[in-house]
Amino acid sequence: MKFVDEATIDVVAGNGGAGCASFRREKFIPFGGPDGGDGGRGGSVWAVGDLNLNTLIDYRYARRHEARNGEAGRGSDQYGAAADDIVLRMPVGTIITDLETETVIAELIEPGEKVLIAKGGDGGFGNLHFKTSTNRAPRQKTPGWPGEAKKLRLELRVLADVGLLGQPNAGKSTLITAISNAKPKIADYPFTTLHPNLGVVRVGPEKSFVVADIPGLIEGASEGAGLGHQFLRHLQRTRLLLHVVDLAPFDPEVDPVAEAKAIVNELKKYDQSLYDKPRWLVLNKLDMVPEDERAARVKDFIKRYKWKGPVFEISALTREGCQPLIHAIYEHVASFQIHHVEPDVRFEAAEGESKA
Repeated sequence: MKFVDEATIDVVAGNGGAGCASFRREKFIPFGGPDGGDGGRGGSVWAVGDLNLNTLIDYRYARRHEARNGEAGRGSDQYGAAADDIVLRMPVGTIITDLETETVIAELIEPGEKVLIAKGGDGGFGNLHFKTSTNRAPRQKTPGWPGEAKKLRLELRVLADVGLLGQPNAGKSTLITAISNAKPKIADYPFTTLHPNLGVVRVGPEKSFVVADIPGLIEGASEGAGLGHQFLRHLQRTRLLLHVVDLAPFDPEVDPVAEAKAIVNELKKYDQSLYDKPRWLVLNKLDMVPEDERAARVKDFIKRYKWKGPVFEISALTREGCQPLIHAIYEHVASFQIHHVEPDVRFEAAEGESKA
């Protein structure tokens, strides 16, 4: 399935049905009075987060979503039927923005979260609604209220705890394959990854975190080089970034330090808040470096890169050094979890009774 993380759609809620102006006319009842009912409510448009979806491809081709209008009121005290609402199922992590006002309507963070994005119009009043003791034969009626119509932009930002950042062919796909259940495409040429991949890393019973792998960045991505910045939005919800560096590039003239600095500069150009996120350095492909040269090469890289944060030396292919990295990530992610304390309902009830 093609990965689509942006779409533009039109949503139109239904109009309310018109009210009816009618009078009861039966034999032997000369003054039957008004009996025109109200119109029915128009259908609304809702969005709901669906954990089983991971792309917006359904909205790339189905661009208009329109609810039905409410029924008009009728005589004999008959109210019009309300129209059914329509529900648009979207991936969890979708941001819904009104294109006209550029305001964010909703962010679907939780599975099953339901948000109203276009309200249906209320039904109009029939003349039965206007009957009073002094106005026994009203002829007033009102039309139904129009439903909302909006042009929306849908933007998917995947929900992940950890994001992988690095040059093409740095070994990010190999790493996510080694530590999680994800199976992305792996090959010996650049830009093998063309869309984000998610993987769940199991640390232990009821202990896990989610890793996101995005296509590689190159210098000049802010000007559109490579795949540009179009996938960096998927790292904005993460709590930790892993900067994966190829310590043994195929081309001996390529300097890993210069490539690593270029990635950081592109990150800063894109979003300062993303640049300020906690970032760890992961030196990959140690299996391609002779054992007697590994320590010197790592020390030289850290010295020239002037890095003072956490450093992990791994080989994603042989999984050497991956377990310490996994446990360190989980401890970092777990420290962000918010523990909600439930109020003591029994104590509050007892205190209320004593005050009474």
